[in-house]
Amino acid sequence: MRGWQNMESAAVALGVYDFFSKYAGDETTIKWPNDIYWRDRKAGGILIENIIAGAEYRWAIAGIGININQTNFPESLPNPVSLKQITGKDRVSFQLAEELHRAVLNRTDQLKAEGFQPIYQSYQSHLYKMNQLQKFKKQNRVFEAIVKDVSPCGQLVVQHATEESYDFGEIEWVIIKN
Repeated sequence: MRGWQNMESAAVALGVYDFFSKYAGDETTIKWPNDIYWRDRKAGGILIENIIAGAEYRWAIAGIGININQTNFPESLPNPVSLKQITGKDRVSFQLAEELHRAVLNRTDQLKAEGFQPIYQSYQSHLYKMNQLQKFKKQNRVFEAIVKDVSPCGQLVVQHATEESYDFGEIEWVIIKN
């Protein structure tokens, strides 16, 4: 996640955060790079496919999946949660989709108008496990480190014996099933 791709990813993640936290409250966070968590449970995720021709950015497609009314999840999922489980209310999905669309557009418009710094600061302020000890896995090694930051180029920065930065896919979060 470098350059424009990281900026756009952060803006989309913030738009989804804005939407979800409106209903689920301030226990909503963004788990690097762009999952939506409520407490320690995954409420949704975002996948972004960037189209680049040579060195020129063309466009991106963002796929957003949010658990809205689901109450039964496969056993294989470690910690899922839905908006219905959090609020106790059924929601009309297509109406929420329109609201989600507006929230994401608001953040991408903010990125265009104000640049990356306000988006970056907001992303940092909603980061899951910020300044907390977390287990990670790199290849066969499991280690604990404090989540310190996400760099402007999109790397997760953690601190244990030394400070280290990781690109997406280099390490995994170790999630303990509730």
